Amino acid sequence: MHSDRTALSRRAFTIGLGGLGLSALLPTTTGLAAAAPGKTQWDSRARASYAALQRYLYLPDSGLYKENHPTQPGENPFSYVWPLREATAATIDVNQLPPAGATYDDDVNRRFQALALYWDSERGAYDSYPPEPLGTRGDPFYDDNAVIGLEFVRRYRLSGDRRMLTQAGRVFDFVAEAWDTDPNRPIPGGMHWVDASWNPYRGAANVTSLASELAAHLYEETGEQRYLDWALRTYNWVRAALSRGPGLYANGIRFDETVEETLWTYNSGSMIGAAALLYRSTKQEAHLVRAAQDAEGAMAHWTQSDRLYNQPAIFNAILFANLVLLESVKPSLTYRDVITEYADRIWRSNRDQDTGLFRFQGSGGGAPDPALRPQTLHQSAAIQIFSLLAWRPSDYKHAA
Repeated sequence: MHSDRTALSRRAFTIGLGGLGLSALLPTTTGLAAAAPGKTQWDSRARASYAALQRYLYLPDSGLYKENHPTQPGENPFSYVWPLREATAATIDVNQLPPAGATYDDDVNRRFQALALYWDSERGAYDSYPPEPLGTRGDPFYDDNAVIGLEFVRRYRLSGDRRMLTQAGRVFDFVAEAWDTDPNRPIPGGMHWVDASWNPYRGAANVTSLASELAAHLYEETGEQRYLDWALRTYNWVRAALSRGPGLYANGIRFDETVEETLWTYNSGSMIGAAALLYRSTKQEAHLVRAAQDAEGAMAHWTQSDRLYNQPAIFNAILFANLVLLESVKPSLTYRDVITEYADRIWRSNRDQDTGLFRFQGSGGGAPDPALRPQTLHQSAAIQIFSLLAWRPSDYKHAA
């Protein structure tokens, strides 16, 4: 996934079960959530942050978004497809805020109409940038397509529109083409990052684990065995090739078989979610045990010092959504206190009170630099996180 090629994604990609029972994996509570804002306040914060997104970053004439605010001379007028996907997810998220209603239904429809502008019918994929007359097109990224596919599944489940499920299947067919077919690899398999000659990765953690989530969702909805086979194949490859301890996964394997060891929260999250979905689909307890182990290991690592705060906000939004998804299948496995503490901190420290826009560092994280411009990508992340904290428990199963 990518937006600013040098500030985030380029940097991101250039660089046994035993006898453990579930009771041993339950997180300890810290009491942080009790002192933090309640659901009503998180609802207000999500809606206010969405209003700021629409006021400063949305382009109503085209239905697209800017990458940053303000846009500087010479920059692309529109965002890449990944920020648009995250704005789509954020719009669906605020539309699920209680009480249930059609408050943002028109906005949700406009987001999917905007995504259609990036669709490349010849490739059967979403390009990274729209074609003429809006732009110059761009290489399709497999991870972008995987997360877009997840939104089509979610929209299908919430609306019943089977066209959404059909499109999710088309997207998965493209993502499946990313699988590396060289049988002579030390660990054969894994998925390429981008459909381009310059692709540096033969096995990227994000693409492969997100593909597992998408395949598991499609298996739930269609019952087609090929989707379950793909969900297991991709999930097991990431565990075998990139695991660095429970809940921690190296970023990817290059074509020369060297490993890019950087850890990112969204790789933790997508593997937690994939295991939770495999459990939900198969009811095999081993998948739930693995999901719980990964959640506990990830939280033990990412909550140390400022590690979580130093990750890109959108990566954390993906982690949190998958933790909430896990909670939907095992309610005792809740990390709401961690999400609440992070959300309250960014509301207090990263939000401009005049505009309601958030400023975050790139992949280096840390405290916001006033010179950094607000981005559609990370504004959408804040909306997603606040919405999670305001949702009804019945919506948790639609988190990721």
